[in-house]
Formats: sequence, structure tokens, C-alpha cells
Amino acid sequence: MDELELLKKDWKKQNASYPQLTYNEIYKLIHKKSSSIVKWIFIICIAEFVFWTLINLLIPDSFLVIYEKFHLKTILNISYIIQYIVIITFIYLFYKNYNSISVIDNTSLLMKKIIKTRKTVNYYVYLNIILNVILSFIVNFVMFSNEDILNEVFNSSRTTIDSDKFFNIMLIAQIIGLFVLVGFLLLYYRVIYGILLRKLTKNYKELEELE
Repeated sequence: MDELELLKKDWKKQNASYPQLTYNEIYKLIHKKSSSIVKWIFIICIAEFVFWTLINLLIPDSFLVIYEKFHLKTILNISYIIQYIVIITFIYLFYKNYNSISVIDNTSLLMKKIIKTRKTVNYYVYLNIILNVILSFIVNFVMFSNEDILNEVFNSSRTTIDSDKFFNIMLIAQIIGLFVLVGFLLLYYRVIYGILLRKLTKNYKELEELE
């Protein structure tokens, strides 16, 4: 593409009383907006890391006793480690995306970086949801494989409810809980990252018009 030669068609069609923007001015505006969006993605990912760290530190020991009875403490610790690895890895990737977009001065390369950033965010969202679902399945499989401990922990008052009925109630409650968890994660990522991704997509389309 010839540098600084084209005016965006939309601006050409505007009334002469409006200020005319050159190709270079439009590109700089889109570049600035894209860089700002990627920076916010990076900041939000760091905030998530801090949030989950605080949550893990504030979990009371009494809550962990339940996992110890099911011998799930090791699995829980492994899940924490995986969670931290995932977040730290994507913090690095988001930083790389932000750093690379900040210094780009080529339209086609900026478009490629926007696509790469969108893919990275999608991978991050899907991976987090998948990991939470897998952990939930593992925990529930172990819990429901130990009916005696399940009754001891969640039916400590020894109510007169039938054991099979209690088992079914717990199973239904866990299934509903899993759907609620996945729904919450989808809503969170759709709202937080979805807004930023839609803005990036809009910037990408504007760059396509410039091309």
C-alpha cells in the first residue's frame, strides 16, 4: 500500500465543512485505540491473578477439611499450580501482544497482531473454562465414589432421609452447581473480555477499509 496517499472513503464523502483525515491520521488513531485495548487485557489478566491469589490465601482451613476427608488436597493443590501457570503464561503473552502492537507502524502487520491478540484471548477464556469443568468432574467423581464419606460430610446431622435419595439430591445439586459455574464464567468472560474483543474487531474492520 502507498504510504500517506489515500484518504478514507468515508471521510471523502463527508461535507467539506468537516475536517478531512489523512490515511496516516486514521491509522494512528486506530493504532492508539488497539494498543490501549490490549493494555487493558493485560491489566485485567494481572488483576485476575491477584484476585485468585487473595482468594486462595483467604480460604479458611475448615473448608479444606472437607477435601482432606475425600483425599482431594493434592488434587486441589495441583489445580492451584496449573491455574497459576496458565494465568502467568497468558500475562506474558498479553504483555508480548501489547508490546508488539505498541511499536508497529505497518497496517497489515497491525491487522495480524489484532487477529493474534483475539486468538490469544479466546484461548485464555476457553482454557480457563475447560480447566474448571475438568476439576469439577474430578472432584465430583471422587466424592460420589465415596458414599460413606459423602454422607458423613454433607449429612452430618444424620437426618432420616433415605441414603439413595440423599445421593440423588447431592448429584442434582452438583450438576446444577456445575452449570451455574460455567454460566458465570461465560458471562464474566463475555462481559469483560467480550467488550474489548468487539472493540478490537471494530478496529480490524476499520483497518480493512483502509486497505
